[in-house]
Amino acid sequence: MREQIPNIITMIRIVSIAPICWLLWRGEYPLALMLLVLAGLSDALDGFLARRYGWFTRLGAFLDPVADKLFVMAVFIVFGLQGNLPWWLVSLVIGRDVVIVLGAMACRWLRGKLEIRPLMISKLNTGLQIFLLATTLLHIALYPLPSWLTIGLQWGVAATTLLSGIAYMILWGRYAFAKG
Repeated sequence: MREQIPNIITMIRIVSIAPICWLLWRGEYPLALMLLVLAGLSDALDGFLARRYGWFTRLGAFLDPVADKLFVMAVFIVFGLQGNLPWWLVSLVIGRDVVIVLGAMACRWLRGKLEIRPLMISKLNTGLQIFLLATTLLHIALYPLPSWLTIGLQWGVAATTLLSGIAYMILWGRYAFAKG
């Protein structure tokens, strides 16, 4: 039962997405920021518990990245709807994730199994996406940031999103059509 503790924490993080998005939508930024920080801490905690005590489960290996992606995509959509992030960037981020999921499903269908390991460019992309979301929240809620910074971050996210998506398409293509 103890090995399920990280999974329970992850499920709570997934459930917290809706209230956080609602708070962001309503402009209640201090409370939204507090819940986002708690969600980030819970992500660190479930990872720590899994590594420290060996509480790894197949469910956890699936749920943790899903929770992270749902969070990022949901906040991108809210910020896009509010006009705080450009729609071309929101579409690019969501489109990349759709392509990755569809590619993984196709590989699984063609090969019967699939080992998923995040690529370094994907980790960089996720880090930049989260940093962009945090600075966007800071910009709209607390302290206006210079446009060169926000626009630069948006283009950095766009570049790593494209590179990551292309890298996964190449990886899935090689994996799907490899012999053996």
